[in-house]
Amino acid sequence: MGARIALVLASSTGGIGRHVGMLAEGLVARGHQVSVHGPADTDEQFGFAARGARFVPVEIPASPQPGDVLAVRALRRSVRGADVIHVHSLRAGLVAALARPAGTPLVVTWHNLVLATGLRAKLYHPLERRVARAADVTLAVSTDLVARARELGARDVQLAKVPAPVPRPIGKDREAVRAELGAEPGQPLVLAVGRLHPQKGFETLVSAAARWRDRDPEPFVAIAGSGPSYMSLAQRISVEHAPVHLLGYRDDVPDLLGAADLVVATSVWEGQPLFVQETLAAGVPLVSTAVGGVPEVVGDAARLVEPHDVDAVDAAVVELLDDPDARAKLARRGQERAATWPTERDTIDQVEAVYARLRGRGEG
Repeated sequence: MGARIALVLASSTGGIGRHVGMLAEGLVARGHQVSVHGPADTDEQFGFAARGARFVPVEIPASPQPGDVLAVRALRRSVRGADVIHVHSLRAGLVAALARPAGTPLVVTWHNLVLATGLRAKLYHPLERRVARAADVTLAVSTDLVARARELGARDVQLAKVPAPVPRPIGKDREAVRAELGAEPGQPLVLAVGRLHPQKGFETLVSAAARWRDRDPEPFVAIAGSGPSYMSLAQRISVEHAPVHLLGYRDDVPDLLGAADLVVATSVWEGQPLFVQETLAAGVPLVSTAVGGVPEVVGDAARLVEPHDVDAVDAAVVELLDDPDARAKLARRGQERAATWPTERDTIDQVEAVYARLRGRGEG
């Protein structure tokens, strides 16, 4: 008989929402009764109800708010009767830790490292500890998050199996995409994709790209994404006269990858970044910062550099642009590496085993 699983998330516009949607669909397919509890706009974006889950709107903002007591009350009502509560993110974990009915097992998946500093760090670190100690099982998407959860007192911590994204079809051919972007024939296209946010470290790419103005041909550097750092990045590009084009939000990432000669990811931290996985699976050579779970994901299939290291990004990109054979070798390694990643089935198997163990413990 299937279990009653309550999946909980806070505001999300990216990977967490997609991950919860995948879990909801997979668990429903295996006969479980799945409910998803989170802000109404997450259902509009990720379609949890359309995947067979019952969606219950509970407004959990991305950061702590004075009105969190209302979210706690609403979640306590909406998860009543669940056999297991599975929460995604520390933010939702805090609300669920306060809201869960007595005796209901709590699973928390840690998707991100808290990067706050100063006064924000003094606020967030006690919240991390509260969530770590409240969870019956903690799943973490990278080994550094596993270590962090254990350091904060989590009792049962596992490395989460996060499936690689399902490849999306290419809609336009390479030359059509390049022409649309404005890249000249024979001009190398260097691509970055992600939310325009300090965590993504795009300022490092901009500073490296400023050094490529005198190359012949000059690379066409494109950053696809939107977010709060747009104005500061645009100003930096102007001041440094960097050949970088901000494309804004794009829903044609497979087409962009098909047109790219090289991808650069300069994040300060990532868990298991979907775009990095998409890049390797597409057979596009990658230069990435060695942060969080990235080294575990890519192995030797990417050129890794330290975060904030403009010299290293510059050297790695220039070397690969000048060596087509090295790019081709990385591309082959990337596709070989992609074949080893967990599947959606592996992920559902893992969480089902966790749920069954916790339910058995409660019945015992």
